[in-house]
Amino acid sequence: MIYNKLGKTNITVSKICFGSLTMGPLQRNLSTAEGASLIEYAFHRGINFIDTAELYETYGHLKEALKRIPRNQLVIASKCYAYSKETARESFEKALKEMDTDYIDIFMLHEQMSEHTIRGHYEAIEYFLKQKSVGRIKAIGISTHYVAGVLGAIKYPEIEIVHPILNVNGLGIQDGTRSDMEEALKNYHERGGGVFAMKPFGGGNLLGNISQCFEYLETQKYIDSIAFGMQSTAEIDYNIACINGEEIADDVRLGVTGAEKKLQIADWCIGCGACVSKCDHKALRLENGTVSIDRSRCVLCGYCSTVCPEFCIKVY
Repeated sequence: MIYNKLGKTNITVSKICFGSLTMGPLQRNLSTAEGASLIEYAFHRGINFIDTAELYETYGHLKEALKRIPRNQLVIASKCYAYSKETARESFEKALKEMDTDYIDIFMLHEQMSEHTIRGHYEAIEYFLKQKSVGRIKAIGISTHYVAGVLGAIKYPEIEIVHPILNVNGLGIQDGTRSDMEEALKNYHERGGGVFAMKPFGGGNLLGNISQCFEYLETQKYIDSIAFGMQSTAEIDYNIACINGEEIADDVRLGVTGAEKKLQIADWCIGCGACVSKCDHKALRLENGTVSIDRSRCVLCGYCSTVCPEFCIKVY
């Protein structure tokens, strides 16, 4: 496995980050035991970095995994939507308690859009800075689907790590092109910031061009790590082989590239429109009481399902 330091931090991470969203209730809904076993398998294959979030509801998977993996050998990144000292404290303490850990390596503000949203959430950042000063957080960061989010992070040196969306098609970038995002990330990285990218396959929409996806990622030298959502040992093996330039067994290749995921809306949808308002990618549309999906815009994050009152949205 390839390892890099995240910017100027002292945090060394594997080139592959285990994205835990896809194994949680928003998607595959693995049990805590199943999820923990998958994390343990990835760890023993050399992946020491895992990304989670309060929204993903996978803290229990991490707690179980940490019974088998030494805490100081696993780098954990989490994120939340805190905007004040109190909401920051609640989210941070919840993460510590539900993962049964004394510290979190990287704690981030979730889905920041620009310097303005960062400024609007700065009271939360101040709380995280205090936790960092006593060793409960090692580094502070943001996740973003916006070029302006990365440019905003450049203006705040206390934001040491960004977690941006990036893939060969630029799918999911909300306010510009792939080239715009590349330029912003290069500037951020040159200033010493750490970068771990997300959605390298566009949430699964680019699996038909998976070789091209990996070829593109290899050219982006400012990326320290890449978060892959992984739901099986076959996906873990496949991604490791691709990153390491190893030969891939035919059965492993077919098990990954032959898979197809889609956002599904059940027929008991009441057409309330909550999911349409939640979707920042503008992939959902409500007409005559029916929600339709623009699959060219959907990145299969599953965030829309968190606001569905009827629990009728899933990624399969």
